[in-house]
This record gives sequence, C-alpha cells and structure tokens, in this order.
Amino acid sequence: MSLLPRPSTRNQIRLTRGMQLVLAGIVAYGVVAGQPKAIVNGGVALLMTFLPAIFERNYRFPLDPWLGLWVTTAVFLHTLGSAGLYGQIDWWDHLTHSMSASLVAAVGYTAARAIDIHDEKIIIPRKFLFVYIFVVVLSFGVIWELFEFGLDIVADETGLTMPLAQHGLADTIADLTFNSVGALIVAIFGHVHLTNVASTLRSQLWLNE
Repeated sequence: MSLLPRPSTRNQIRLTRGMQLVLAGIVAYGVVAGQPKAIVNGGVALLMTFLPAIFERNYRFPLDPWLGLWVTTAVFLHTLGSAGLYGQIDWWDHLTHSMSASLVAAVGYTAARAIDIHDEKIIIPRKFLFVYIFVVVLSFGVIWELFEFGLDIVADETGLTMPLAQHGLADTIADLTFNSVGALIVAIFGHVHLTNVASTLRSQLWLNE
C-alpha cells in the first residue's frame, strides 16, 4: 500500500544515479578550482547517498529504492544550497530543512515502530507516536541550531569561513517551523511507508530474538 505517488523503480534508480553524478561533478569542480567547501560538502553528500547500498550489502538490510531516493534528494538539495542556492533562492533553506527533518523523523519513527512490534507487551499508541515524532525532530532541530551558533563563535574567533551559519532569530524560528513540516509529513504517512522498514529492522538487526 502507498499513499504518496512515486516513480517506477527504474526511474528512482536513474534519478539517484543522476544526482550522484552531479555531486561527483561538484567534488571535481572543487578539486580543479581549489574550493575546499565544494569538495567537503559534495564529498560528504556523495558518501551519504551510498548508505542505503552499504546497509543492504553489509547488514542485509534492504531498503526500498524510494527510500534511497529520499536520502539522496535530501543531501543533494542541501549541497546545491551550499553551492549558492541558499543565497539566491529565499525558500531553498526552508525546503532543505523540511527534507532533512523528514529523514530525522523517519529514523525516529522506524526505531519506535520496531520496538512496538518487537513484543506484544510493548504498546505505543498511535497518538503518542505522532507526538514522539515531533519531539524527536524539534529536539534535533534545536541541537542543530546550537551547532550553527557554535560555528559562528568559532568563525568570529578564528576568522575562518564555516560551511554553516546562523542568520538571526527570525531565520532560526523559520527553520524550526519547516522542521515541523517534515515531521508532520512522516507522522501522517509513516505508518504506510515505513512499517515494512521497521519490521525488517526488528528481524535483522538489534531486535533479533
């Protein structure tokens, strides 16, 4: 069962490969142009796109290509933002925060759902799970904002240019708001799209009986 429209598996893989090629191109540009920021951001993002394949190969934890596309899209959009789109498109930061928050919410939902189905004595009510997702995402959002604040302090003290920076209280509030949007999407659709992932996690990883 699926509530969200999705491309075919072949097209999902093609989209993922296309974004990986663009990220590799950003890394190559960084090397040629001597841009450390492009090398770091593009390289880290490219490595993250291979995480689904690593989980499947090393831990026998297969992920739906749609979920792999989800991960790749999130890091791809952030890398493009770091490459200049954050400054050129006002809403790009809101888009990336929503995508990143949805990934955090998905991890939190999957872990909680795996615990829920592990033992019949463990019951996590749907309403509590909804609130739990929001708490997890907002907590990580606050930690992220504090991390950016710390980078600002380091930049002021050392004169170094940091890959992330705060842009005032209004920007922080907007970031947390759009984090909530990503959490809301997972809270609504997670029970359909992530339940099978939770079942796999429970049976193949740390919840083996």
